[in-house]
Formats: sequence, C-alpha cells, structure tokens
Amino acid sequence: MKKYAFAGASQRALWMYCKPMLEDYSDVAVPCGVFDVNIGRAQTFVAESGGSIPVYEDFDEMLRKEKPDSVIITTPDAYHAEYIIRSLEAGCDAITEKPMTINEVMCRDILAAEKRTGKKVTVTFNYRCTPFETKVKELLSAGLLGDIYSVHFEWLLTQNMDLDGHGASYFRRWNSRMGKSGGLLVHKSTHHFDSINWWLGQKPQKVSAFGQLRLYGAKNYPFAGKPAEGQRCSNCPHGDSCPFYWQINAFDTKYYMENERHDGYIKDNCVFAQDIDIYDTMGVTVEYDKGTILTYALNATTPYEGRHISINGSKGRIEVASYDNGCDANEDFHIRFYDLNNNMTDYTISRSAGGHGGGDERIRNLLFRDNVPDPLGHAAGTMDGAYSILVGVAANQSIATGKVVNIEELLKG
Repeated sequence: MKKYAFAGASQRALWMYCKPMLEDYSDVAVPCGVFDVNIGRAQTFVAESGGSIPVYEDFDEMLRKEKPDSVIITTPDAYHAEYIIRSLEAGCDAITEKPMTINEVMCRDILAAEKRTGKKVTVTFNYRCTPFETKVKELLSAGLLGDIYSVHFEWLLTQNMDLDGHGASYFRRWNSRMGKSGGLLVHKSTHHFDSINWWLGQKPQKVSAFGQLRLYGAKNYPFAGKPAEGQRCSNCPHGDSCPFYWQINAFDTKYYMENERHDGYIKDNCVFAQDIDIYDTMGVTVEYDKGTILTYALNATTPYEGRHISINGSKGRIEVASYDNGCDANEDFHIRFYDLNNNMTDYTISRSAGGHGGGDERIRNLLFRDNVPDPLGHAAGTMDGAYSILVGVAANQSIATGKVVNIEELLKG
C-alpha cells in the first residue's frame, strides 16, 4: 500500500486521482493529506471526495507528518516546479499534471533535483493513453510510413458557448496570464507536442513561431469604454448581450466562489480583462533532430472543436480529422493511410468512455498498479516533460524576439 499526498486541491486532483483512489484503487493506494494555499478549497476537496483526509496549511508539515511515497502536484502550472522539487528533497517521488513547468529555468531545476535526490518524477500525459493516439504510435513504430518527412497538426478550441466554449474558458481562468501558465503554447500545447515527440521518437531542435491575441483581452472588448476592474460574469452589466457570458454552475460556486475569500481566485473572470496577456491564435514550425518538420497551429477562436493531423513519410501519408464538439463529434476516429499509389486503408478506432477519451484510466493504472505492461512507453518522465514544454517555451520566445530558438540551448542553459 502506497501513500499519496496532494499539492493543490484542484478539481483535477479530486476527479482524476482522489475519488478513483478511494473507489477503485483502495487495495494499493491511499490519499494521506491535501495541501492548498486556499484552506477552504482544501476542506471542500475532502468533503467532496467522501474520504477522511487530513488538510494542511503547511506543505512541509504534511510531508513530515504523513511521509507519503509520492506527492501528486495539481497546482497552477507556475508552481509545479516548486512542489516537485520540495517533494523530491523530502524523499518522495512526484507525480505532476502537465505541463511539467512553464519555463526553461524551472525545467533545468527539476532535472537537477531529480538527479540529485535519486527520486522519480512522472508527468501525466493522458493524451498518449487514448486508443486513437496509441494506434498512431503503433502504426508509426511498425514502420507504416517509413522515414517521417513532415507533420501538420492543427488543434481547434471552440469559442462557441453553445458547445461549452472550451477555448473561451481559458481566458476566464488563471490560464490567461502568461506568468501563471506560460500561455496556451505551454499549458495546452504540451499535450500535442508530447504526442508528436512520442509518435516520432525524435527530439525537437529548432523552433520559430508567431502568435496574436485576436478575440479576447481588453483591446477586443466589444462594448463602449474598457472592461471595469474586477468585472466578472456574475456582476457584468452586459451579461444579456455578451457572447461569452457564462453562468457559474452550482459545483463551481461551492468549490471556488464560496472560497474566494481565502485567496481571491475568481473562476468567472471577464474574457476581456485588462491583464490577459496570452495568445489565442498561434502558428509554430519545429525542426527535429532526424529531419522531420512540424507545422503546428492552435486556435482558441473556432466555431467547433477538434483536430486535423497529417503525417507524410517515405511510404505514404496518414490523415486524421476528429471532433470533440460540433461536426461529427460522436463518430469513430478514422486514421486513413494512403500508400504511394494512393491506395487507402482505413483504421477505425471506436471512441472510449471515460476522461480524456479513456486516457485517464490507463494513466491511473500505470501510476497505481504495479507491473502494468507498457510496450509503447505510455509512461512519461522528466525528459518527455522537458521536451514537450520547451517547444512551447521556445515558441513564446520566438514570438517575442522574431528569432529561431534552439531547444538544446534552453535545456543546457
């Protein structure tokens, strides 16, 4: 039986780890403590979990008293490195949500701490574990395309509030501040860059990028004047006419709004707030160490949600289009392979139930169960975490400077 403590009483920690641990993994795992800078949210976390878990206001005290085997880190991204390193130095392994961290300095600090302490850091890339992405990895590992020449990867996040407004939601939360998340090229794209790195089995080397804020942020405020300081959906005078109005639900009211007094975090911020400084429209080009060229686009301004992927190689081409909201969101995934004579083979992958297309359950099994077979390398460590974030970090730097950025230079400092 292993003991797990939590740094960060987030919804992700609750639904992805704590409740499943209590309900499905109680024979091998036990939650032993939860720390959060917001004591009210930590107490709500325990109440919602259905368990009896000690709440701590002091992270180091939790580690001393509970002596966990591992600490699960689900704080805002900018604080991952701090709690990973403090956990390692206390003799614990660390399990962190993606992204591993948000800049190259903290990345190097994590790598050094892992080496210095001999403890282990696991990064939970659940997209790797979906049946669809697993099938792509299987096909490429089997040599279906031969040498990989190029990848085009487009990810669409909807602004459409009738389809949950996933893209808009990032601009309502803490993610919309570069200093907290590294922007969507780190927070969101770490998933995508990791998948591509994993599929290719190559290291990203050089990055150039462009990024703009076209739809959200203060300069795009659709009403007269400027958004008021502290304006939020629940007190907005334009709620009836704003296309991004969001009615906070009962759970978020209990989990976040009723605990605002402890740390001031607001869940229903205005998407046109004056301090939003991330991009909503991004284009990135990456050159890999074995010659593959990636062209990548991320847009949080689209009418529906999904992805378009094409991979070209010496033996043919793979094409994928899949949708999460709108269009054909309920259809199976189709991976279509075209050989050099334009003969097409369709690999059909059924959609899986569960979080992140079934990826969450496989991640939990890899984390909590011993000796789970992993022939394709679904489990990810610090170097996987490093290369996935450093593409985004390099892209942000390229946008800021107009220069091509070398990832190995970021990694070595």
